[in-house]
Amino acid sequence: MSDEWAAQALLFDNDGVLVDSTQAGEAAWREWSRNHGVDPEAVLLGLHGRRSVETVARHLPADQVEAATAEIDALELTTASRTQPIRGAAELLGSMPGGAHALVTSGPRALAEARILAAGLPVPAVMVTSEDVEVGKPAPDPYLRAAERLGVDIARCAVLEDSPNGIAAAHAAGAGVVVGVGPAAVGQGCDAVVADLAAVRWADGVLTVLDALA
Repeated sequence: MSDEWAAQALLFDNDGVLVDSTQAGEAAWREWSRNHGVDPEAVLLGLHGRRSVETVARHLPADQVEAATAEIDALELTTASRTQPIRGAAELLGSMPGGAHALVTSGPRALAEARILAAGLPVPAVMVTSEDVEVGKPAPDPYLRAAERLGVDIARCAVLEDSPNGIAAAHAAGAGVVVGVGPAAVGQGCDAVVADLAAVRWADGVLTVLDALA
């Protein structure tokens, strides 16, 4: 059984959608938390889908944020080699022309590229990273910027996301379709939720979802 939607372009989150970097990222954040005397579990709660600077600002005084953000960005780069591809990501990206998809991540560009390359995936021609917006997810800015760079109305784009923050950003931006990836996306108001990208197809402006979880 499958569902179909018109979608001129696909906008992909990176971590949890294209690549599995959970263990690598959390290892870096745990080390950072210990360095700053912050409870790692408190830091990890609500971490996913946010820019590192916004997470840091939740736990440290304003005058420490810039240096502490640079520290975590560097730590995450050291663990990037552990990144693995999400099932189906290579096949889906390989089936799409460059002008029909973009990567939209809360991470910095260097980290996004390092993780994509470590996972053996092609680096998308269009990327929106933490450096490209003043306000990150769950604000709509990253997805609006990606649609603008592709030259496609956001209402004609499908967003593929895994985190509540990212899903909220997609809805706030007015994306035409929101597909959740992974069980954490169930119950977040997505049009469909899939286990991984092996259940997603795109061709000629039509997005097809197979074997949806919800």
